[in-house]
Amino acid sequence: MDTMSLKTSESFEEVMKFYMPMVYRIAFSRLGSTHEAEDITQEVFMKYFRADISYNDEEHRKAWLIRCAINCTKTLVTSAWYRHRASDEGLDNMEEQGDIPGSDGDIDKIEQKNAVMSAVMKLPEKYRTVIHLFYFEDMSVAQISKATGIREATVKSQLSRARDMLKPMLKEVDF
Repeated sequence: MDTMSLKTSESFEEVMKFYMPMVYRIAFSRLGSTHEAEDITQEVFMKYFRADISYNDEEHRKAWLIRCAINCTKTLVTSAWYRHRASDEGLDNMEEQGDIPGSDGDIDKIEQKNAVMSAVMKLPEKYRTVIHLFYFEDMSVAQISKATGIREATVKSQLSRARDMLKPMLKEVDF
């Protein structure tokens, strides 16, 4: 695609439908709360709508949305409200993310998915972010670096450290 502007050559609804799941997953992986992830997703798309930025290509648009989602979650986490509230949600919301099981195989897959997600959610935020972008959004180290503003070497070391932290947490999970 050529340089794009929200007001000229694209539908806001189409962009939302395509990128909303990705933005939501990023927010959820950083916050662990469905309600807060929904709020952040809304905030990101409001900023997108108001920004009316021209994008060179879809990669540029995707990177902008990822960066915006990360910045919005960072702003929320560092707010006084967030630091002083008691969180009753946390990992209990994982059940809302799964599918309704239809067989024992489905139940096993959901249990595995929940175990992996639970382990990932126990990682420090910086490791959760790179793990999520690498494994769940299929981004390369270079793409993660560009989207987050972190050097590639740092992304690689964070991925390595996150994997090392996950191994003992997941060694009891049957894959």
